[in-house]
Amino acid sequence: MSETMVESHPRPGTGQAAAPPGGGLLVEFETVYRANFGVVTAFFARRSTDPQTIADLTSDTFVQAIVSFPTFDPGKGTARAWLIGIARRVFAKHCESTSRTRDLVLRLGGHRELDVDEAAELVVRIDAEREGRGLLDAMTSLSALEREVVELVDLVGMTPKEAAVTLGVSSGALRIRLFRARNGLRALAGRKKGQD
Repeated sequence: MSETMVESHPRPGTGQAAAPPGGGLLVEFETVYRANFGVVTAFFARRSTDPQTIADLTSDTFVQAIVSFPTFDPGKGTARAWLIGIARRVFAKHCESTSRTRDLVLRLGGHRELDVDEAAELVVRIDAEREGRGLLDAMTSLSALEREVVELVDLVGMTPKEAAVTLGVSSGALRIRLFRARNGLRALAGRKKGQD
């Protein structure tokens, strides 16, 4: 925009001259922008030391301001106060977003190193479950319910009655499934022995 002098009429509350008649809201917004850019930037500079963050927040503030400028009412307050209100909301949203991101990073990357004793205990547990992993691999030929029955009773150690309640089936149905699943696994193990 040119810096030529244009006759203007003051718009109350903006501290600036209003746009010339027919100049539109864009020219008026530019006046408010130029008068308050430093104020908004300083607002964020008091809250952050990162130049990129300050620039982004200032930009976000003016994007929101230009979108809502047609609804700005100078009778309710100055343009500066209106812009600082927008800046406060932009900063609050930024803080909330940064906090959520930081929490997520901490949750994902916040795993502590295991000490030697904990690592050794886990190695023993992993080794102890080797047979269980082999059993789970062998169970792929069983139905989903039969796999769950065998896992709950033979690996987890539940009683058939507890497993039935967990799976939402009757105890009788569970015992039949367990019997079939175990027979299927025995037959599979027998076939594997015959192949070796």
